[in-house]
Amino acid sequence: MKEMFIRGGPLMWPLLICSIVSVTITIERVIFWWREHRLRRGDLIEDIFWKTQDGHVDSLLEEGQKHTGEASGRDFALRVLLCGLAHRDCGLRETMEVAATKEIDRMKRGLDILDTIITMAPLLGILGTVLGIIDSFDLLGAGGIENPRAVTGGIAQALITTAAGLTVALVTLVPFNYFVERVRKATNEINNLMVRLETSCRKGTEVKSDGNVRI
Repeated sequence: MKEMFIRGGPLMWPLLICSIVSVTITIERVIFWWREHRLRRGDLIEDIFWKTQDGHVDSLLEEGQKHTGEASGRDFALRVLLCGLAHRDCGLRETMEVAATKEIDRMKRGLDILDTIITMAPLLGILGTVLGIIDSFDLLGAGGIENPRAVTGGIAQALITTAAGLTVALVTLVPFNYFVERVRKATNEINNLMVRLETSCRKGTEVKSDGNVRI
């Protein structure tokens, strides 16, 4: 493996860096989504809808503040809903959209780098191919057909870099698509919960028609 890496030429180094960055981000994102899964609190989210529908927003916010430093307060959907309720006077929908954007940006962290690696790695491999072929033609022009091993050596270098670039891109593509799908599902979930909270708030306003509760 080391010999093949050396034979691949100088472009193997940026390909190695790309692979290291790809693996690092992939591991970090796997840990991130594992933690997010463990911190989900569907029971508290459903409790928000019921209490909001009954018009008990103030008590709901007090309870939500108690969970700020706990694991339940780190549920991304719970944060969005509580943020919207806490700043509902400024606009419930608008506040939740701002909070949702921050959560989605946090979920997308590192994905732009993986996307760049998927595009860049094959291009580096193709560049290595071109450089290898140029070296082969230079050697062929200098030594003629009397030195065929030198010519095939340049072609081998070209093939090694191409194979390495495609390998890095393919290995990065699988986790990238997985993470993109997780972000898409989380985004849809947040949008659905935002609609449900708005509906619950309207029902809560109808229940508390005396005007003491502002939602």
